[in-house]
Amino acid sequence: MSLDTLPRAARNNHRRARPPGHRWRSRFDVKAMPYALVSPYFLLFAAFGLFPLAFTLYYSLYDYDLAGTVEWTGLGNYTALLGDEDFWNAVVNTVGMFILATVPQMILALLLANALNKRLKLRLAIRMSVLLPLVTSVVAVAVVFTQLYARDWGLVNWVLSGLGVDKTNWRAERIPSWIAIATMVDWRWTGYNAIIFLAGMQTIPRDLYEAAAIDGASRRRQFWQITLPMLRPTMIFVVLNSTIGGLTLFSEPTTFYNGNVDGGSQGQFQTVAMFIVKQGFREFDYGYAAAAAWLLFLLILIGAAINFLFVRRIGGTR
Repeated sequence: MSLDTLPRAARNNHRRARPPGHRWRSRFDVKAMPYALVSPYFLLFAAFGLFPLAFTLYYSLYDYDLAGTVEWTGLGNYTALLGDEDFWNAVVNTVGMFILATVPQMILALLLANALNKRLKLRLAIRMSVLLPLVTSVVAVAVVFTQLYARDWGLVNWVLSGLGVDKTNWRAERIPSWIAIATMVDWRWTGYNAIIFLAGMQTIPRDLYEAAAIDGASRRRQFWQITLPMLRPTMIFVVLNSTIGGLTLFSEPTTFYNGNVDGGSQGQFQTVAMFIVKQGFREFDYGYAAAAAWLLFLLILIGAAINFLFVRRIGGTR
């Protein structure tokens, strides 16, 4: 029997019979409990996200080194960085490798996801297999690609020599080293992005494709007129995620040079992340490294904004 079916006197007695703290606990469950349940994330974010940001911003304004010297410099570290040729060399390398890796990666991931969205035999096994490069150790990937791009006996140079092209020293030259590292990045992350695109494609209603087929639209036109516009939110996520990963590139170029953060004999493939590690943990100039980290943060914001605006135009959104 529900409470509403009882006489008024019985209902009043029932309410008076409740424990004194019942109303307070009920209010806590409705209003405060949701915040209590999500609070661990915000506490962890504050400890491992906001605090490091504030800490690096604070020390970027100081001349702070391992010897314990802490001297206020204001914007001196930022001014020195803007005039540092090594820093700008790292910025150019980072942006160059980011473009060489990200553009083909997005195209290949889209094509792969579109292929995986078809009716295939062993469809689940094939979809899972594209994630195998992601779970492979970065060190193992670096060892394999280092052998492939070896100057004298690498497979890539062997194929090129068979085509009449001179052997290339992939570590000694800037553009070839960018290409070699970009292929490492694409090999690892194309499958991951393809699975995300595939998940987005599966949310598109099949009725749209059936209606387009009835109207005589080809598969290519369906892809351009239906799939890409409907996939725009997923593309924004993937592009922004790739922008963050590409501009903070560290593992692939470091392992490509045997764990050295110099990025080659002349810094031809040193990224900003490698530059920060070098300044902070080899030169022990923590204030300078912190300032470089904040400039990298601004670079990521600029890159993410540009890519966001570019992707928004795909579906006709202005």
